[in-house]
Amino acid sequence: RGSLCSAHCKRSPDHPACVPPAMKMSMLAAPLALLVARTVHAAASQVEVTPVQKVIELMEGMLAKGKQEKHDEQVQFAAYKQFCDDTTVDKKRAIKEAEEKIESLKADIQAHAAHAARLTKEIAGHDDDIATWKGDNEAAAKVRAIDKAEYDATHKDYSESVDALERAIAVLKKQAHDRPQASFAQISSLKSLSLIPAEAKRTLDLFLAQVSDPEGLEVSAPEAYGYEFQSHGVIEMLSKLHDKFIEERTALEKEEMNSKHAHDMLLQDLTAQIAQATQDREEKAEAKAKHLQSKADAEGDLADTTSTKEADEKYLADLTATCEQKASDFESRQQLRAEELEAITKAIEIISSNA
Repeated sequence: RGSLCSAHCKRSPDHPACVPPAMKMSMLAAPLALLVARTVHAAASQVEVTPVQKVIELMEGMLAKGKQEKHDEQVQFAAYKQFCDDTTVDKKRAIKEAEEKIESLKADIQAHAAHAARLTKEIAGHDDDIATWKGDNEAAAKVRAIDKAEYDATHKDYSESVDALERAIAVLKKQAHDRPQASFAQISSLKSLSLIPAEAKRTLDLFLAQVSDPEGLEVSAPEAYGYEFQSHGVIEMLSKLHDKFIEERTALEKEEMNSKHAHDMLLQDLTAQIAQATQDREEKAEAKAKHLQSKADAEGDLADTTSTKEADEKYLADLTATCEQKASDFESRQQLRAEELEAITKAIEIISSNA
């Protein structure tokens, strides 16, 4: 209180509260003397009330009024002080809550940013996987197309060779006495097949050369028996080739079936992986968007909360300064009123003692 009054007196040295008590008493003496003189003069014409009594009554009225005004000011300031205290408590609580909310919002913003960054990295990983698997799918499709084309070509060769062998064997097994050269066209056509071994082709060449020249058969029996003797070895060779080609074609068909099954399984696996990765990517992209939106919302709340906190802090600072100034002014006025009441009381005592 002393420090507040001292500061106030430095600013307003002529304020009544800053005047020394002795000087205040002398300042009050002149008005009181004038008041007494007037009262004595007025009371001189009245017999029932003495002038001194009239003065005392007047001063007691002044004392009562001063006490009432001092009390009313105390009541009024108490209400104002209660407003200052309650508002200060409310603002400090609001500022503290804002500080806690700001820390929480900053943590939320950091967490959402971290989640979004992690999801961005994971989404990029899914994109890489999807691109890789799609590339594998395309590569597998190309390899499968090449394998299928090779299979079709090889299977066609085997089928054509088997058919040609069957026709040639059928021709050789015929026991006709007149065998026109056209009958051996089926046998001669075997030499153009790529699957027929070179040794077999040489045997066919030798056979065709011999059958085309009856004198080369070296037979002592009729010509039909010589043909049958020569063709038996060729039929046996062609039959073995026929069985061999059928067996190899069957193995080729089985290999093709396994290859197609493996390709289908690979395609199914790649398709499932791509579908799962695509679903995961979409879910994470949606989650990332939510985190970014939550981050933006938190940043907006942070800006609003920070602005409100700063406004509350300014209001509290202004309120504290105003309340302290009004408290200082109140104390000064209360001190002045107390001194005035004390002077009046002493004046009443002095007049009463002299009556």
